[in-house]
Amino acid sequence: MLEHLISTLVPNIAHVLELIGVFIIVFSALIAFVKYALRFFNFSDETVKIEFSQALAMALEFKLGAEILKTLVIRTIDELIILASIVVLRAALTLIIHWEIESDSKRANHFKEMKFANKIKQVIEKNSHEDENHEN
Repeated sequence: MLEHLISTLVPNIAHVLELIGVFIIVFSALIAFVKYALRFFNFSDETVKIEFSQALAMALEFKLGAEILKTLVIRTIDELIILASIVVLRAALTLIIHWEIESDSKRANHFKEMKFANKIKQVIEKNSHEDENHEN
């Protein structure tokens, strides 16, 4: 009874999780495309890339969850090998995307800090020039 229920429900739940992952990928790709299009495809802003990478990581988490659920209904060793391979590949992709998000975030923060420091420097220089003009 319970085995029949699991073998009936789990594949359907796994398909729903897979569809959620696909939806996240498609939706976030469209959002990223629109943001880049509004900026006339200026790829210097890292925030769009970071947001898209985060969405890809989330989609992979849903897909990985579906694969984990599928382990409940495996019947042969061949299915296990295929499923294990998929899980390893998706886990590796997730780790790579998380690493890329982290490095892009650091680079974007460093760039913002440099821009902020340059603005402060410009304000200081402008104020010192104004002070020199007031003294004369």
